[in-house]
Amino acid sequence: MAGSAEMASLEESFRKFAIYGDTKATGQEMNGKNWAKLCKDCKVTDGKSITSTDVDIVFSKVKGKTARVINYEEFKKALEELAPKRFKDKSKEEAYEAICQLVAGKEPINVGVTKAKAVGAVERLTDTSKYTGSHKERFDESGKGKGKSGRENIVDTSGYVSAYKNAGTYDAKVKK
Repeated sequence: MAGSAEMASLEESFRKFAIYGDTKATGQEMNGKNWAKLCKDCKVTDGKSITSTDVDIVFSKVKGKTARVINYEEFKKALEELAPKRFKDKSKEEAYEAICQLVAGKEPINVGVTKAKAVGAVERLTDTSKYTGSHKERFDESGKGKGKSGRENIVDTSGYVSAYKNAGTYDAKVKK
């Protein structure tokens, strides 16, 4: 069997894959989807000797009749089931060692995760110096937003109609 350090890293890999994609997972039990992901990411499935169908069949075989998940002990049994199929030229023990080495120390791979970039059109759209019209009034000269005063119409209570050119000249014309 594998050494204790390798078993610890195997168990660590089991826990990482068990919690992958599930915020409520404790890492004690793994569902079928995560088992299939583990086999795919760790290159246990090769498409020839072990396919995704084989992985699903082994999962169904090692879990309890009504269970939907497997624990760490059942996980090791599942690896034992797959080992002779994956490594046909080796003995049962050597095959199990080899399959444990494939899985040990690995963690889930995030494929197709979008990374945010601020290039091209995004820079043009977020450059406040190029804004026009009512949008321009929402930012000061440095490009910092004015907050609420930039979003809401502030009522002018001076008594004059907006845009009246001679606002504030009444007192100068009328002498008391």
